[in-house]
Amino acid sequence: MKMVICGKGGCGKSTILALLARQYAAEGKKILVIDTDESNTGLHRLLGMDAPDDLIDFLGGKKPVTEKIMNSLPDLSSLHFFSHPICVNKLPAGYVTKKGSIKLVSIGKIHSFGEGCACPMGIVAKQFLSGLTDQDDEIVLVDTEAGIEHFGRGIEEGTDLILMIVDPSYESVLLTRKISEMSGIRPDMYYMLNKIDSDTGSRLRCHLLHPEKIIGEMGFLPVITRSGLDGEVLDDYPPEIFQVSRRLSAMDITS
Repeated sequence: MKMVICGKGGCGKSTILALLARQYAAEGKKILVIDTDESNTGLHRLLGMDAPDDLIDFLGGKKPVTEKIMNSLPDLSSLHFFSHPICVNKLPAGYVTKKGSIKLVSIGKIHSFGEGCACPMGIVAKQFLSGLTDQDDEIVLVDTEAGIEHFGRGIEEGTDLILMIVDPSYESVLLTRKISEMSGIRPDMYYMLNKIDSDTGSRLRCHLLHPEKIIGEMGFLPVITRSGLDGEVLDDYPPEIFQVSRRLSAMDITS
């Protein structure tokens, strides 16, 4: 199962992803985390892992990749950065880090001032996801950049499920509407409400156009805030995460 986790900035999507990854690992499943967020540099810390090398460097680096893209315009259909199918286990050492049953691949990060846009990393991410070979009992969790640009790039193509993290803000509500519009209200798209209390949760459910898509809810937990602030591993698994992992695992992604 390939699951994309998305949402507005600060909604907690990377935290939820890390909690889900560790919960699934505790259940004995194999996890592959793919970091497609070029701005967030802390996901590996939440997982208690070392940061892998940027996968785009395996392809020669951002500049050569950009040149190949520009030379292929306007039709990118003949541009292929990977030989399909893609097997993560065959990537060179350094491009995949591992802890227990969790593996982490990072498409690329912005490292320096003026290095240009992130579009090349988006194209690499899309091709990598579409060509990725599913392993038995392996769950692929994809962390995305904040907002909707990754939908515009089509990164979600070839994935099985979209989990959108929704916090109690009107910006988050508007984003759910826009993503629903862009994705055509995919039957495999679900919401998880985060950082809510009884009042904000009730209000948020009233604002959502498709409240039936809510698959889980989690309140504001100080222990998670402290872990995020200190860059520490998220060792606590809130019961809400277990409930969400169970519901996602039970989804019939072939329907």
